[in-house]
Amino acid sequence: MATKYHNISGALTKELLAVGDGVSMSSISIANTHSTDAVSVDLFIKKKLLGNFYFFKSLSIPAGVSLVHKISFQNTANEFSLNIKLSAADSTADVMIS
Repeated sequence: MATKYHNISGALTKELLAVGDGVSMSSISIANTHSTDAVSVDLFIKKKLLGNFYFFKSLSIPAGVSLVHKISFQNTANEFSLNIKLSAADSTADVMIS
């Protein structure tokens, strides 16, 4: 079952929705939870053998600020996964998918 709420930390890529989760989403909220530093965020869909397709790349979100972005996306079988990557090892963010 897909998880729509995520606590993200570090600079590794995190899969938010896996291929085949069957989630239809209309928006995503990303809150920078770091106490002092801005976070640079990559949000993208990925399809095996085709690569990454970015909603935004290197988007800077100041400390304590939330971004709400309308996205029309549905990840059905054999299609796309939704992924996020933060900029630094000490970066933190909360993500809510609706």
